[in-house]
Amino acid sequence: MAADVASQASDIMALTGAGSVPLHVAIIMDGNGRWAKARGQMRTMGHKAGVGALRRTIRAAGDLGVTHMTVFAFSTENWRRPAAEVSDLMGLLRTFIESDLAKLAKEGVCVRIIGQQDGLPKDIVECVRKAHDDTRHNSRFFLQVALNYGAQADVVEAAKRFAAKVQAGEANIEDLTPEMFGGLLSTHDLPPLDLMIRTSGEHRLSNFLLWEAAYAEFVFQDVLWPDYDRVHLEDALKIFAERDRRFGAVEAGHVSA
Repeated sequence: MAADVASQASDIMALTGAGSVPLHVAIIMDGNGRWAKARGQMRTMGHKAGVGALRRTIRAAGDLGVTHMTVFAFSTENWRRPAAEVSDLMGLLRTFIESDLAKLAKEGVCVRIIGQQDGLPKDIVECVRKAHDDTRHNSRFFLQVALNYGAQADVVEAAKRFAAKVQAGEANIEDLTPEMFGGLLSTHDLPPLDLMIRTSGEHRLSNFLLWEAAYAEFVFQDVLWPDYDRVHLEDALKIFAERDRRFGAVEAGHVSA
C-alpha cells in the first residue's frame, strides 16, 4: 500500500512538474442538494454523501503532496436555510468528528475549526474543542473546517482586534500593514492560499477566504461535490500546474504596453 501511494504521488508530480503542487488548497464543497434532488432524495442524503467525498479528498490530497486543506462546511449565511436542514448539517459534523477523528489523528492529521463559535450548539463547540485538542500535535497534514464562517465577518473581527490594540496603546495606526492585518485573521497561522476549488459549476466565492484568495488560482469544476474523488482533485492540480503565477509582476524580459 505504501509503495502504491508513493507511486501515485510520483505520477502526479511527473504530470504537474516538480515543486508545482499547491501546498494550501481550499474547497467550496458545492452541489449536495442538487445531487440529492437528481436522485429524488432529501437534501440530507446529499450532505451525507458529501461527507464521503470529503473523506476521499482528504486522503487523496495528502497522497498528492498537498499539506494544508481548508474546506467550507457551513457559512454564516447558511443559518437562513430551513431549521431541519441546519440541524441535519450539525448532526453530520458531530458524526464526522466522532467517527473519523481517531483515524485522522492516527494518520497524522491536525484538525482545526475556523469560524465564529457564537451561535453554535454547545455540544458542537465541545466537538470543535475536542477535534483540536486531540490532533493539535500532528503535522503530516492540516485540515481546516470553516464552520459558521464568513470572510467579511472575519475581516471585521480582525479590524476590531487591531482597533483594540490601538486603544490599549499596544499599536499605532501607522503600524498596520497587510502582513500584520493577515496575522489577525482566523487563518493567520496557515501558509498562503495557492488554489481555490469550487465544485458544481458555480463561479463565485460565496464569502469564503476573500482576503486569503488575493493571489490564489481558481479552478471551477462542473461536478457535484458528492461525486468528487481523487481524479477530480488530480485534474485541479494539473490545471494549477499549468498556470503562470506572477503575483502582480511580469515575466522576465516582458515589457507591458
